[in-house]
Amino acid sequence: MSDPVSGARSARENLAQGLAALQAPGVPPQLMNVAEPIAKAMSSLHQIEASGGAALPQHAPVALEAVRGALAQLQSSEGVHPAVTQAMEAVASSLGVVHGLNQQAAAPAQPAFQAAPAPAAPAQGLGSTVALSGSSAQQPPGGSTLELPPIDGGAAAGVPRPAPQAAPQAPAQQPYQPPPQAAPQHQPPPQAPQYQQPPQYQQPPQQAPQYQQPPQYQQAPQHQAAPQQAPQQPPQQAYPQQPSVNAHGAAQAAHAQPQQHQPAPQPGPPQAGPTAGGPPAFGDVVRLEAALGANSQTNFYKGLSGNDVIDDGGIFIATYQIPDMGQPLVLKISMPGGYEFEAKAIVRWTREAPNSGADAPPGFGAAFTEISPEGRQLVYRYVRNREPLFHDDF
Repeated sequence: MSDPVSGARSARENLAQGLAALQAPGVPPQLMNVAEPIAKAMSSLHQIEASGGAALPQHAPVALEAVRGALAQLQSSEGVHPAVTQAMEAVASSLGVVHGLNQQAAAPAQPAFQAAPAPAAPAQGLGSTVALSGSSAQQPPGGSTLELPPIDGGAAAGVPRPAPQAAPQAPAQQPYQPPPQAAPQHQPPPQAPQYQQPPQYQQPPQQAPQYQQPPQYQQAPQHQAAPQQAPQQPPQQAYPQQPSVNAHGAAQAAHAQPQQHQPAPQPGPPQAGPTAGGPPAFGDVVRLEAALGANSQTNFYKGLSGNDVIDDGGIFIATYQIPDMGQPLVLKISMPGGYEFEAKAIVRWTREAPNSGADAPPGFGAAFTEISPEGRQLVYRYVRNREPLFHDDF
């Protein structure tokens, strides 16, 4: 938002709506604790409006911290009263505006370096000296002196002097010399490109290839060596979910089939052959189940960058076994009424046990990377009956 005054006014009006919702009849008294951070944010936004945007650097961070605190308290009290939902929507809508004001507060610090060459202009002011006097004083040796007649008519003899006509010619020659000297003073601004060191932020893409470790899928054939120890499991041929080894797996299956006719006692070996190895390494797809209910801690969430729970959010799974960031997943999601579907996702954020509480259990948030149209319709049907969580993704 280009105008900080109008942005502060819009955010303050949204916060006023949320505060009015909390003051509705029947709201529990403990919810009035949320009014303190809301009032603090409204006070900071009013200071920005009253100063015409001059107080933006001082009050924008204070308003952002207060709005985030109010939103966190409202999320912990979700479902207590219908007014909480109205207040939560008003505070969440103002959070994006206040976040933009906070980013805009840091932007004016850069133009200050471009205004530095301005002091070079006073160097052009050096020139001849003009003396205003009524008597014949001694001329200074530094430059020519222009004597003006006195106001009274007593010294009329000084009027017809032709010397003042010659004096303007001398200053006319001197101004041509300072401009060449002043021009080099304006050349230091080309050093400003040294300030363009921020392109060093382009180095993080070099670290991005470290995140592309999923090519370790090629090591998966080590886990498929188990079918040689337990060749009596042809019904479980659909269990290996790694189609990346087509020719190699087919060759092993071809060698395994002749061995099935030789050993007569087949019931024993299937119990000894482990079908699942150790925990999957980073980069391997992990299969998890997420059970959703009317009051389950597992719920869908949406970020502040958009309102769509699939494109701009995901699903929060409450668990103590938290995978790594960036871990690809295959989720089997079950809903009330016997509905269930599978979708692919990736871990976007985590909440460890030390940072959790009664209203914010430990778990992780996963964003959908591939979901069927039927699964998308089931998600939209679920969030119409139950409000999703809000996650601050800024």
